[in-house]
This record gives sequence, C-alpha cells and structure tokens, in this order.
Amino acid sequence: MRKLNSSTKFVTLLISTLVIFAVSVTSVNAQAQLTERSQLAINGIRPIRVGMTVDEASKSAGIKLITSGSGGVDEYQCSYVHPQGEPKEIAFMVVKGRIARVDINNKRMTTLRGAKIGNTQEQIIKLYPGQIKETPHPYVGGPPQNGKYLTFVPKDAADKNYRIIFETSKNRVTRFRSGKLPEVEYIEGCS
Repeated sequence: MRKLNSSTKFVTLLISTLVIFAVSVTSVNAQAQLTERSQLAINGIRPIRVGMTVDEASKSAGIKLITSGSGGVDEYQCSYVHPQGEPKEIAFMVVKGRIARVDINNKRMTTLRGAKIGNTQEQIIKLYPGQIKETPHPYVGGPPQNGKYLTFVPKDAADKNYRIIFETSKNRVTRFRSGKLPEVEYIEGCS
C-alpha cells in the first residue's frame, strides 16, 4: 500500500470537515423553519420569540414575514405580519417594532402541550391543571354559544408577564394566542 503524502491528507481532512459543516448547517436550518409542526409556547413559536424584531424573526424562521392589510410595520404603533407562503393562519402582532404576540387560527398547529383548535374546554383544563383562568368571552357569551376565554397563567416567576389564551365557542377552542402582557389580552388585536 502506498502512503498518503501530507498534502493529500490535508485535502482529505479539509473535504471531510466541509462536508460535516454543510450537514450541520443544513440540519440547523431545517430545525429553524417555521412550519405547521412548530408548537406555540408561552413566549412565541419556535423559532420566533416575543421581543424579536421582524427582521430577526424572518431570519430565525427562514421565511419572509410580510405585513397584513395595508401599510407597513409602524415601529411606534401596532400592526400584524404573517409568513409569506406557509404556514397559513398564523399572525404576529408587532408593537413598537417588536413581536409582542402570536395568533393561531391554523387547525393543525398546537401548543407545546398539544392543545389545538377543536379541543373542548375540559381538554384544555386537563392539559394545564390548576393554571387556567376562565372568563366570559366578550363577544360569544351566554347560551347557546357559551364562549369563554381560557387563560393559561404560568406558575414560573420568569414567565409571569406571558399568557396563552384559548378562545372558545360551544365548548370548543376556535383560536388561540400567546405573548406578553398587556398585548396578549387585547381583545381586538391592534384595533
């Protein structure tokens, strides 16, 4: 067998290192993508976190976030952005240039604990035992709708300024959102 010279060894090592690096970067980028499998947390949806700018969130998620409705993102007011393309039925409230909350209307998306649109009020209460505050829905109250807001209130002091709110009608979750106080509690979004 012939011995490899030092330059051949170096080239082999360099190529191996580049291949490993490329695989690692591809793996990290694949994990960073915002998809329908991304799960909502109290402070955002991986890879987008409350407090990020729209540019930071777009880069982190590997997608372009575009404004909803007319106009652009007003860094001093409230507006919404959503992914250009997939996933559908998800929006990010932007206040003073930063993500403040995440609104989910997508029936396939879940929270970290598996809560989703279509769950019953009882299922939500079981997923978050002892941490759900029930209040009447301001627009869907009383029979036959019996709408409620089921608000997850965290016990961890580090999360005291965050909530997840499940809106229900006829005992079923119709939409949900997470984010920081007070924005997560705004009934009509930016209106």
